[in-house]
Amino acid sequence: MKLPTVALVGRPNVGKSTLFNKIVGKQISIIEDLPGVTRDRIYQEATYNKKKFYLIDTGGIDATKLDFNKEIKIQAEIAINEAEIVVFIVDGKEGLTTNDLIVKDILRKSNKKVIVAINKIDVKNAQENLYDFYELGFDTYIPISSIHNTGFIELMDVITMNFKEIDEVEDTRTKFSIIGRPNVGKSSLMNALLNEERVVVSNIAGTTRDSIDSILKYHNEEFVMIDTAGMRKKGKVFESIEKYSLFRSLKSIDRSDICLVVINAEEGIKEHDKHIAGYAIERGKGLIFVVNKWDTVKDTTIQEFEKLVRAEFQFASYAPIVTLSAITKKRIHTIMPEILKVKENIKKEVKTSLLNEVIQDAYQLNLPPSYKGKRLKIYFTHQTGIKPPKFTFRVNNKGLVHFSYERYLENKIRENFDFSGTPITIQFKNRNGDD
Repeated sequence: MKLPTVALVGRPNVGKSTLFNKIVGKQISIIEDLPGVTRDRIYQEATYNKKKFYLIDTGGIDATKLDFNKEIKIQAEIAINEAEIVVFIVDGKEGLTTNDLIVKDILRKSNKKVIVAINKIDVKNAQENLYDFYELGFDTYIPISSIHNTGFIELMDVITMNFKEIDEVEDTRTKFSIIGRPNVGKSSLMNALLNEERVVVSNIAGTTRDSIDSILKYHNEEFVMIDTAGMRKKGKVFESIEKYSLFRSLKSIDRSDICLVVINAEEGIKEHDKHIAGYAIERGKGLIFVVNKWDTVKDTTIQEFEKLVRAEFQFASYAPIVTLSAITKKRIHTIMPEILKVKENIKKEVKTSLLNEVIQDAYQLNLPPSYKGKRLKIYFTHQTGIKPPKFTFRVNNKGLVHFSYERYLENKIRENFDFSGTPITIQFKNRNGDD
């Protein structure tokens, strides 16, 4: 199910991030640029009264900055083009400012619903400034305090008024997205898989501006295939519309079970290819590397290029590699069998008895190092989740777990059970319940 999007806009220091964290229910560091492996996202999925939606923090709009025109355009375009609802946050303590009026001029041109949230209403002089904001000319005004929860329920009720409750009937079809930098051949790959011209294809980087879903049937089973706009790296997102493409790509990854990371064989592996793969792994998605445009490569064998992929993507050594040409359709038939394998692996469940046997053998074979006379002991292991597979270890003291030993245990699990194509999540809990 495609979720509606809500954008928070306003000048700096009006409380956008506080409200953002309040709505999503956890503390998140918000940044504007492309998320890498370790960076937080600029948007998050949120739920209110069984209604799900995406929430975007667009960053502060400040006319005092020298480059404010560019910044204003980016932020306004985000609000206009991405969101069904725009929440315009103003500061009740400081009252109406020039920056607020600039934001107003941008949003007034929009056909989207705008809700003005007058924040910091709990401050003494905020009541005196309250009615000044009606000069903005919008239809809906809600006084709030992000810190003290004043007006929060009223605001959320208005935001989600026309959103649908989460459908209890889950779509069980496997969803896979085709992701990668612009101009690596994602749309051509999608067309080749569908065997028909379903998507606009161009050699101009960034042709695909939105995410497109198509249904593909393979071995009498339906798959949902999601094409995404090219993901540009930090410093290369010049057009505001490219920024929306990034949002859509990230949301498409979140909707997927499996991600096909497309690499341009002609250009070779770029640093940003790693960032894109890293984001998919961070989100717990199955992963397949698709080396496209292989027909343009003359001096390298498939084995040599696969070796290069393994060297560059050491953090995803479990992911299958497929080499093909979407244009000529050579080796295109190798993709779906890999998707079938990964589909099974992301939801594979291991018997507890077998898992404990493997872990105890691994433990005895290679005891963890002692620290200040204490050594990690593993009492019991069981699988506690799928998509991706998650394993919980009951130990004497989780503080004794070294990252290298955790990696060793993951490798032992992979050696004994086929989890190719899927990340694995491992967590340690103290046996005494002190987690």
